[in-house]
Amino acid sequence: MIVYEKKYDVIVVGAGHAGCEAALSAARIGVSTLLLTINLDAIALMSCNPAIGGLAKGHLVKEIDALGGEMGRNIDATGIQFRVLNTRKGPAVRASRAQADKQQYRLRMKTVLEQQDNLDLKQVEVTALHLDGGAVAGVDTRGGVRFLGKTVILTTGTFMRGLIHIGLVHYPGGRAGDLPSVGLSERLVDYGFDVGRLKTGTPARLDSRTIDFNKLEPQFGDERPVPFSFSTEKIEQPQVPCHIAYTNEKSHEIIRGGLDRSPLYAGIIEGIGPRYCPSIEDKVVRFPEKERHQTFIEPEGRDTVEVYPSGMSTSLPIDIQWAFYRSIEGLERVEIMRPAYAIEYDYVNPIQLHASLETKLVPNLYHAGQINGTSGYEEAAAQGLMAGINAALQVKGKEPLVLGRHEAYIGVMIDDLVTLGTKEPYRMFTSRAEYRLLLREDNADLRLREKGHEVGLVPEETYNGFLVKKECIENELVKLSRERLTPSAAGEELLAEWDLVGMQNAISYEQLLRRPEFTCEDLSRIYPEIMELPEAVREQLGIQIKYQGYINRQLEQVDRAVKLESAKIPADMDYLSIPGLSTEVREKLDRFRPDTLGQASRIPGITPAGITILSIALKARGAR
Repeated sequence: MIVYEKKYDVIVVGAGHAGCEAALSAARIGVSTLLLTINLDAIALMSCNPAIGGLAKGHLVKEIDALGGEMGRNIDATGIQFRVLNTRKGPAVRASRAQADKQQYRLRMKTVLEQQDNLDLKQVEVTALHLDGGAVAGVDTRGGVRFLGKTVILTTGTFMRGLIHIGLVHYPGGRAGDLPSVGLSERLVDYGFDVGRLKTGTPARLDSRTIDFNKLEPQFGDERPVPFSFSTEKIEQPQVPCHIAYTNEKSHEIIRGGLDRSPLYAGIIEGIGPRYCPSIEDKVVRFPEKERHQTFIEPEGRDTVEVYPSGMSTSLPIDIQWAFYRSIEGLERVEIMRPAYAIEYDYVNPIQLHASLETKLVPNLYHAGQINGTSGYEEAAAQGLMAGINAALQVKGKEPLVLGRHEAYIGVMIDDLVTLGTKEPYRMFTSRAEYRLLLREDNADLRLREKGHEVGLVPEETYNGFLVKKECIENELVKLSRERLTPSAAGEELLAEWDLVGMQNAISYEQLLRRPEFTCEDLSRIYPEIMELPEAVREQLGIQIKYQGYINRQLEQVDRAVKLESAKIPADMDYLSIPGLSTEVREKLDRFRPDTLGQASRIPGITPAGITILSIALKARGAR
């Protein structure tokens, strides 16, 4: 084995969305970083849908940006259609989504990586970890080169023992067109990791020249596109439309007729697929009463004819795919440019991780992305960012950054993974967050910008701009609570229009804004200066004032929960010897080995009585 001459602080294995954020965050914090990937031309490749964001996923992207990550800026620069979802609902569940130019997204991210100080990129296949004294000390590659590093982050995506399925045909692949990673997952098993098998899939890519778009319903982006990044002032590039199509009963008959050759239903695929993003054959079988299923025909970019039929992933044989796609109105003559397929891959149960994403079995080794059982670019990028931050902090001898469930969706996701583990691809939803009114897209910078600055990811200029915004909001909230409208100053006409006839006492501007339909624009009739404030500031004023009661209630819940989260459990805690615990509780605590009382309380089957006994045991040990 040849040992490479340069030793790194952080080595990142894999250059998907997790790997990119991990490498950039570590390098930007100021430690020497090496990014290794099987294919340098596939950096940040969108293997599935060419889009960023969506319900809850948009929250993750905003949080990544607030902490100093790259995903938000990258989609702002390369997006071709932007939409805010759930605009008729409350601010907690509104979510941003953008269609990407697939190739431009990849190329821009590659350029950012190549120009980043403290970061080297190399094309190799990692086959094993190099350990020294039980801790990771580098990686070994198929080319016979050993790279030494103080920390290693595995972001292997779907590549570990990847197996592609099209009908009853299957062959090794990390994704279509790329070789799998062979050997690494076997070594992880040797180290004691619980390695399992998952499955995901992707639709075919269709030739837009063979689609009759006149038969389809166009869907346009927002007239005023809202950026993902808090640093992006405006989306300048023109947007392009998507189109809506539907399956029909003929489509479903074709699918049912091909199930005997579906690897999913023939028992060939062992891995468990994503519950919330099922294949089209799954939809047809599980929902036989549905007469049709919707698909969005999404362009893969401005300069390509390839389009992506979202929601139409399948592993059916190619002849069934031809017939099925052509049964859809508008697609009667469609040509498939790349067939749909399913892919099985290895993952490691994330209960073997600390909340910092460092593994419990091998010190200095971090896991991020689909290796932890998650699904989605955004979930992967968020984990990569946190793993990169914490690996760099580890090198610098500092405490890890761990986000609480009350601080970020990133905190919710990681806590879910390391506390509960997963047996199926994990996807982020707003319903997973118990404090979702606090964790909105619009206030991600107010929640996390300071933390990003503290670890060294948010530059001074950006941070100073944030401080100006924060101070402006705080000052304006005080002013709105003090300034008052008196009956004499309002005039009878305005009092009638605002339903204030008979008002005896003065009313504060804050009270006016608290009314459901009352806006800053309405208030400008008596306080015109408010429209001179930046739009983002006015948005915060409206939300914070209107939802103040609910927000305060959640903050009280947070105060109670934080006490549990702050109670650390020693790594060598002997749960089996704690008197008073049931056998089930002891065994579960010994298996999951939670880092805090809060984590322990969320393990299924752990009772409140068990937490009380554990808390007493910690006090007796002097750990609290």
